[in-house]
Amino acid sequence: MEDEYSQLDISIQEKDKLVAEVIRYVLFKTHQSSGCPIRREELTQIVTKNYHQRSLPSLVINEAREKLSSIFGFDMKELNRMRPSSNRPAARASQQSNVDAKSYVIISKLPADQYTKYVENKEASHLTGFAFVVIGIIHLAGGKLSEENIWHQLKKLGLSESDEKNPVFGNCKQTLDMLVQQRYLQKEKVTGPEGNIVMYELAERALDQSISAELKKYISQVVNKETTTQEDD
Repeated sequence: MEDEYSQLDISIQEKDKLVAEVIRYVLFKTHQSSGCPIRREELTQIVTKNYHQRSLPSLVINEAREKLSSIFGFDMKELNRMRPSSNRPAARASQQSNVDAKSYVIISKLPADQYTKYVENKEASHLTGFAFVVIGIIHLAGGKLSEENIWHQLKKLGLSESDEKNPVFGNCKQTLDMLVQQRYLQKEKVTGPEGNIVMYELAERALDQSISAELKKYISQVVNKETTTQEDD
């Protein structure tokens, strides 16, 4: 890798500084934005601000990913932004547009029990629970559900779209919208027989294999528990 940098006429010291800047930005932005994905373009601009070698951003970002893994224990996972299903073209998008749409999130590589014990922010556990419930509702509906139907289900849990001062979540509508910003969900306005309606659909993070597997496991446990309870009755 050092040979690649020397061919680009950049010193090891300069490279290390750029890698450190990218790592610092990723960690700070993740904390500041409550885990919202970071666009690749943002990281590229850190490098291209003072350097114009075309292949340099990829080299720096890849080394930052390696160091986040080996030093900080984070997997810097690459996401390809999905379009809502109704807007996906039949033809494959160009390679350049795919690159522009890339973003990253960092995920702890610690085992679940250790992460829960030493790292997890207990003050945000209610938001994790909310996300899990909403993703579960949409998953059971086939991956897509209208905003009206989501709130119909959430009202059973005592949550209302109009509630801006919920004692746990604050503004309930903003809490739902945060899942869109974090790319667990995506939403779009659709014109139907009754006018415009807002549809929510599972996005790339909710469709990730690790989350999908946990979700199916949880739903299975709930179903089995209810079945057992009914049999006992």
